[in-house]
Amino acid sequence: MTSFSIQSFGCRVNQAEAFCWADEFQRKGLRYEKDFSKSDLVLVNTCTLTSRADRDVRSFIRRVSRLNPEAKLIVTGCFIERAPEELKALPKAWKVYSNQEKVELPEGILSHVDTNKGDIIKPYRSRPLVKIQDGCDFRCTFCIIPRVRGGSISYSQERILELVKGYINRGFREIILTGIHLCLYGRDMQPKSSLLNLLEAVSGMKGLARIRLSSLDPRFMDSALLECLVSNHKIAPHFHLSLQHGSDKIISQMGRKISVADYRTILEFLHAGSPSAALGADIIVGFPGETEEDFQDMYSFLEKSFLTYLHVFSFSPRPGTPAAGWTQVNSKVKKKRSELLRQLSKEKRARFLRRFLGKKLEAVVIEKAIKGARVLTGNYIEVFVPDCSVEAGGLVRVRINEVSGDKVFGKING
Repeated sequence: MTSFSIQSFGCRVNQAEAFCWADEFQRKGLRYEKDFSKSDLVLVNTCTLTSRADRDVRSFIRRVSRLNPEAKLIVTGCFIERAPEELKALPKAWKVYSNQEKVELPEGILSHVDTNKGDIIKPYRSRPLVKIQDGCDFRCTFCIIPRVRGGSISYSQERILELVKGYINRGFREIILTGIHLCLYGRDMQPKSSLLNLLEAVSGMKGLARIRLSSLDPRFMDSALLECLVSNHKIAPHFHLSLQHGSDKIISQMGRKISVADYRTILEFLHAGSPSAALGADIIVGFPGETEEDFQDMYSFLEKSFLTYLHVFSFSPRPGTPAAGWTQVNSKVKKKRSELLRQLSKEKRARFLRRFLGKKLEAVVIEKAIKGARVLTGNYIEVFVPDCSVEAGGLVRVRINEVSGDKVFGKING
C-alpha cells in the first residue's frame, strides 16, 4: 500500500487544502503516514509570507532529500509562485503544482499510484478546516499574497455545507472556517453573499457544536457581523484580527484604510459582547519608516486594549512589493521591539488564563496520548488533562485547575 505524508507550511488555508487531500488519498486506499521519512509520497504545501517561511520550506525539502531520498516529492503553494527559480536550485521534485493547479493535484498524483477503496480515513487534523475563500483583492504595500494567490474567489454555500455535513457525519463537533480573506466571502458571487450569510447557514446545521473562524479583517467587520459573532452561541468566542499595527501613520503607509480608533471600537464591542472571548491580533514590527514614537504609540494601544495575545512578526521585505524598496528599519531595532511585544503578549495571555482558574469550560479533544490528552476550549485555551475517554474531535467539559506560565492543566468533568 502506497503511503503519503503532507507537510503544510503557513496559513490555515494550506492546512485546509491538506486536510482535503489527505481524505481523498485515503479514500483511494493510500495510507497516511505522519513521518515523512517513512513515506512513499511527500507532499509539501509551501508558504512565502516571510523570508523565514522561505527558509523553512527550503530546509524541509533538503531534509526530505537527505532522509528519504527514494520518496516521490510533490511541491505546491505560494513559494513556487513567488520563486520558481529558487525551487530549481533545490532537490528535484517529482511533481510541481501551481496554486491554480491545486484543484488537479489529487487526480494527478492518484493517476500514478495503485488505488482501491480505502476503509479507514485517519484525519489530517483533529478538527476539520474548511476553505471557504481564496485570494485577496487588495494591495497592502507589504503583502505578497495577492500576487501568488490571485484575486478573491468564494466557494459556493452549497459546496461548503456539503463538506461540513460530511464532517458532522464522521463525528466532528468543531469545524474551522478559513480563507485568505474571510471577510471578503461572497462579494464576488452573483447574487452577492457575505460571511454573515454563510455563518447563519452553517450554524443552523444539526450536530455541529462549534464554528471557529480564522483571521478576520477589521476593515470589513460591520455591525451586523460583529453582532453575530458575539450572539451566535455556535461561534467560538475566539476572534483573531489582522490589525498589523497600532500607529495611524504606519497603518496608512501599509495601505490599510482604517484607524486605531476603529480598532479600539471593534475590540471594545467584542469584549463587551463576549467577555470570556480570546482576542488576538497579527502585528508587524519594524515596518519601513517606523520610528520610536510610532512603536510607542502601538505599544501603548496594544497594552491598554482588550487583546489577550499577539502574533508578532518582524517586518520581512517581500520582493515585488512596494515596501520592499523603502528604507528599512535596523534589524537590531526590529528584534528589540519584537521582543518587547512578545513579552507583552506573554503577560496578557497569562492574565487571561488565570481568569479561568476553577472554571468549567467546553472543549474539543485535539490530541490523545498514553499519559493524557490535550483539549482546546472555545476561547482558545489549550488544557492538558490526565485522562480522556473521548476520541479526538469530540467534545468534553473540562475544569481548569492549574495555570503555570503558558501551561494549563485540568480535569475532564472535574
